[in-house]
Amino acid sequence: MNEFTAPLASPHRRHLLTLGAGALLGACAQTPARPGAPRPEPLSVPHSAGQVTPSFEVPAGACDCHHHIYDRRYPAHPSATLLPADASLADYRLLQRRLGLQRHVIVQPSTYGTDNRLLADTLRAAGPQSRGVAVLGSDVSEAELQALHEAGVRGVRFNLSFLVGVNADMMVPLSKRLAERGWHLQVNGTAALLQAHEATLSQLACPLVIDHMGQLPQPAGLDHPAWRLYQRWLDGGRTWFKLSGAYLPSRRSDFSDVGEVARALLRQAPERMVWGSDWPHPTKKEGAKPDDTTLFNLLATWAPDAGLRHRILVDNPAVLYGFPSA
Repeated sequence: MNEFTAPLASPHRRHLLTLGAGALLGACAQTPARPGAPRPEPLSVPHSAGQVTPSFEVPAGACDCHHHIYDRRYPAHPSATLLPADASLADYRLLQRRLGLQRHVIVQPSTYGTDNRLLADTLRAAGPQSRGVAVLGSDVSEAELQALHEAGVRGVRFNLSFLVGVNADMMVPLSKRLAERGWHLQVNGTAALLQAHEATLSQLACPLVIDHMGQLPQPAGLDHPAWRLYQRWLDGGRTWFKLSGAYLPSRRSDFSDVGEVARALLRQAPERMVWGSDWPHPTKKEGAKPDDTTLFNLLATWAPDAGLRHRILVDNPAVLYGFPSA
């Protein structure tokens, strides 16, 4: 019996009750009582600065395609080095309400390695407007893949900066199994790491999703040689990018340097761009968390056309994660 299928201890059963409460708290974001997008609310949110609501009209069915959940009642992997404070589904529902979002994608963090119990439990509590991205090795059983699919998982992530419980050699063989299920393989890493794994990532049998705009270092930006690699991948028609994590490579307070990268990605392949918050911003210390509304408002400067924002927030996530048309 593996970690995923093992019976949960009593702390996890208690956690399921907590998750259920979080689901009820965010019911208006998950299954709105009226047609259209929920009205954003000025709220304080754990692990996020500020309280203001977005500066633009958020379309119905808008999706946050990248956030994490942490809970110390689920054991961290012994080799994990990124150990943030707890960040619950109930906490995240507050962010959904502040930004006016209805759909979301929970990404398994490196903290838990290939033990996806917290991810699966949270997805079940979050309901049909949620999807997940797991961390799995190439030796994963078909039974676990099926159980995760039923819970809402649609992809597998390799964090090249924090490879916990997996290694990069697993990506190609695993991608063949993911392709059979219509899943994708997601990678996170610096531009240098993505370049170092170019040969492997170019051989994947399933779609490739790149976290955080590929983290092109600034001030080089589009002049960095990794940009040519990203263009080649996009030209191949099977690579997606997440317009997220602007603060990771930026050297400007207004993130305008990263904005140049975001606009270039949108010019290249607008049909394969999605947006993510990266809440609860695990690489940022408490007290130095960014304002999620400020980050969300960047989308209005990168994509000033409402139709393009609808594509990024609604249409593209529906294709990538299998949400019903909104």
